[in-house]
Amino acid sequence: MRLAWIIDDDDEMSHAVRLMLELLEFEVKTWRDARGPAQALLAGQRTDLIVLDINMPEVTGMDFLEFLSMRTELKGQKVIMLSTEASDVRVDQAMTLGASGFVSKPVTIEELETVIAKVLPDSRASSPGGDDNAS
Repeated sequence: MRLAWIIDDDDEMSHAVRLMLELLEFEVKTWRDARGPAQALLAGQRTDLIVLDINMPEVTGMDFLEFLSMRTELKGQKVIMLSTEASDVRVDQAMTLGASGFVSKPVTIEELETVIAKVLPDSRASSPGGDDNAS
């Protein structure tokens, strides 16, 4: 099963996105701020996907993207930005900093699934060692 981290200070949004990701067959871990996941990544933990809110207190989503881009071992990390700010400038900034995709709040499961399919084209595939012949 794929692992997704949600980094969002909005508990209701995190819960809704968690339910969607679970329906899309992800194991999910949630974080209320960016410090914990940054420390986890530095300690060697990895995730298939990060769903990251742009607007958070202290360390913003853009700050977190910049952190990822400065670490060679983390540059390939797949990140979907989640925000109420869907202006072209904001989306362009996020993509320039290394975001893999962008969805606007409130997000639907269809929108999330579409972006995940683009970011992780094999997201429906079995995990390593799994049964690739399952229907």
